[in-house]
Amino acid sequence: MNDGAVPDLPSGAFLPKLDQNIMLFVRLLRRIGLPVGPASMVGAVDAVMTVGVANKSIFYHGLASCLIKRPEDRKLFDQAFHLFWQNPKFMERVRDLLLPQIKVPGLDTDDAEEMLRRLSDVLADRSPPQAGDETKIEIDASATASDRAVLQSKDFEMMSGDELRAAMASMASLTPRLPQRRARRWRPSQNRGQVAIRTALQSASRQFGMVLPHFRTRQTKPRPLVILCDISGSMEQYSRVMLHFIHALTQHHPAVTSFLFGTQLTNITRQMRHRDGDEAVQLVSKLVADWSGGTLIGSNLALFNRQWSRRVLAQGATVMLITDGLDCTPDGDVSALEMLDFEMERLHKSAYNLMWLNPLLRFDGFAPKSRSIQTMLPHVDDFVPMHSLQSISDIVDGLQMVGKRRSHKLSLWQQLARDAALTTRPDNGYAQIKRT
Repeated sequence: MNDGAVPDLPSGAFLPKLDQNIMLFVRLLRRIGLPVGPASMVGAVDAVMTVGVANKSIFYHGLASCLIKRPEDRKLFDQAFHLFWQNPKFMERVRDLLLPQIKVPGLDTDDAEEMLRRLSDVLADRSPPQAGDETKIEIDASATASDRAVLQSKDFEMMSGDELRAAMASMASLTPRLPQRRARRWRPSQNRGQVAIRTALQSASRQFGMVLPHFRTRQTKPRPLVILCDISGSMEQYSRVMLHFIHALTQHHPAVTSFLFGTQLTNITRQMRHRDGDEAVQLVSKLVADWSGGTLIGSNLALFNRQWSRRVLAQGATVMLITDGLDCTPDGDVSALEMLDFEMERLHKSAYNLMWLNPLLRFDGFAPKSRSIQTMLPHVDDFVPMHSLQSISDIVDGLQMVGKRRSHKLSLWQQLARDAALTTRPDNGYAQIKRT
């Protein structure tokens, strides 16, 4: 951190409103996409009360230790910290006066513009215009072909509010090619398929005994689709976009069953059938009580397998698991890992195909280091990213081929998971990945 960027903070005058200022700062971080909750805010207040505010560097690191959960959030935290603690009255005309002047040493130009756009979107004054204000008509050239191409590949977590709204709106235009299954009923066919003897004899009785060949083939129906979406704190920015993706699939698919899970499992199938996507998301937000909390993947899968699998996984359903795989249970908790392994295996055997959509695959250097990810990987049939509009489009285009082809990278991920699990195996002999 640049010591010259933030002025010295006198402890005596600042302490009376310290907790209120930290609360406002945490709200700002939450609105720009950082996964911070009430526990992080309380921890930040306790940390600053312990280290004090006389030394600006120690004050910065005290807040950062409690409010930064992921390495990729540090740049955005630095920008927000620089804005908030440099001028406590930054809310007044911040978009017009402060934001264009902010330059943080050591930050790339592209990254700085990205961070400032997200901050300006959150802090902008969106009050309605007054009666006497002049109305100017301007031509917006931001939605050019190149901008749309950039938006397609941009990470959901790095999008501004306007870009997120545009991305959610584009979900409604998706046209998924659904996976099909053979039904029990038959339909007439012109020149191929099985010979329909009964139909040929019935036709002969109406045509003076002339027997002509008739054929029939099996009817096809869309394969049922079951979606399990993680809404924990680490998935907050993605889960809200995924709700619109789930709504789009529900509108095009006759048999979609949707669940959200964090610390508990919630069925949102009825809410997702609402015609309007925004209203459907609002209904879901009122129903779900564990937004942005922890993740208990094993216990939620156990509840699903026990109460819902026989109802919704019949007729060869495809399961779409949307999570980063980061479970709240400690890595050394052998019983929790054993339960996760058992429930994932049971889910895999009950489904026709198990797809895992993971936003962590957006990183080129992704490796299955978490024990929960190592446990889950051997039980999936597809392992694909879902961090951008382009990745969502690829998933939609590949739905028709579900169960007919296997990703060439999946075997590599599974081998890496097995090697990592054997390396980090506890001393009690529990072999997390047992399959070859």
